[in-house]
Amino acid sequence: MAVVCESAAGWLLDELPLLNKWYQAGGVSPKSYYRFRNDLFSLHKPYISVQPPPAPESQRQEDSAPSRRTRVRKKRKASNTYNQGELDALEYHKKISNLILEGSRLLIEEGFKKGLLRSPSGTEEEQCKIVSDLCSNKRNLADLCDMTKELPCVSSEYTVNVIGTRSSFSQDQDFLSRITENRSDCPQIIHLMGEKYLLPPRSSFLLSDMSYLEPLLHYKKYGLIVIDPPWENKSVKRSKRYNSLSPLEIKQLPIPALAAPDCLVITWVTNRQKHLRFVKEELYPHWSVRSVAEWHWVKITQAGEFVFPIDSVHKKPYEILVVGRLVTSSPSREFEAASRPIPEHKIIVSVPCSLHSHKPPLSGAAYYDKILYKGQGSSSMWGRHGGLMEKELTRF
Repeated sequence: MAVVCESAAGWLLDELPLLNKWYQAGGVSPKSYYRFRNDLFSLHKPYISVQPPPAPESQRQEDSAPSRRTRVRKKRKASNTYNQGELDALEYHKKISNLILEGSRLLIEEGFKKGLLRSPSGTEEEQCKIVSDLCSNKRNLADLCDMTKELPCVSSEYTVNVIGTRSSFSQDQDFLSRITENRSDCPQIIHLMGEKYLLPPRSSFLLSDMSYLEPLLHYKKYGLIVIDPPWENKSVKRSKRYNSLSPLEIKQLPIPALAAPDCLVITWVTNRQKHLRFVKEELYPHWSVRSVAEWHWVKITQAGEFVFPIDSVHKKPYEILVVGRLVTSSPSREFEAASRPIPEHKIIVSVPCSLHSHKPPLSGAAYYDKILYKGQGSSSMWGRHGGLMEKELTRF
């Protein structure tokens, strides 16, 4: 079970057992099964620690006094002014920081009592210094997306590739712009671009650029759509980890055509207020989606510390989920939706995975079943999520 404990503020999750449950079901063969690598959730220290208080003025002058042979360079005076985006972020942080602090504190205390959280030993501190080669692997989503742009589109017949006990797909083109589905109760291995990927039981994916989503429109309707957009920001642009989408391109996603009546739409948003305002004031109205709640994922270490200082200016230990519901013209459905209100604010506390941009699951967990998915259908669609590479799991 993913939920370790819950309170009025939210939930403390242990994501690893839930992931293992998905990828262990039956195994690829009766003699083997797969388990998620534990070290991917072994975060024992914050990414940035809280800065110590400044030293006395006399001590700073003594430490910084140059020797006669030291060449002193004049540093440009740092500006203490904030731009409008930073001011908006500070104002938003003031509104939610107490909710996050108090809510997280109670859940973290329970996490220590239940044994999920603990102070790291010396051995664990040494292990957390080891950088996994998985995090620097160049075979990533950007490679797959680039491949879809270079290869020609398949025929207009919207066929579904069904994976059997033994995959019959031998070429990358077999997966391009087609729904690939695993209908079995066991995870299945597929080979793509020289790598092995493990597809969970009863799941499917579409390998395509966003400009060609027609197969999804002919596949099914979804009761839940979770979107993790590749937001534009300077860090992504510098790293070239993946291509970003402009607000106009995000608005072009055919969410209304994919959504079932009374569908819930959840969008992950970075801490830039510009993006948050865009989702609530432009994106959701454009999709005929009404914003109903704003939740936060709070990231902590296994020692119960925030991954970034809570009052850090540039990095926060939380991310935002904007929960919306598709507006319907049916009065009975609107009444039914009103009878199942979603809490305006909840927090989800967990240790983050070291895989880039990996988010905690929003299905198959108790908090989702009780609140988000009550009375809904069983189909869900996720953006920027796919099967795991075999090297991310341990085989037994």
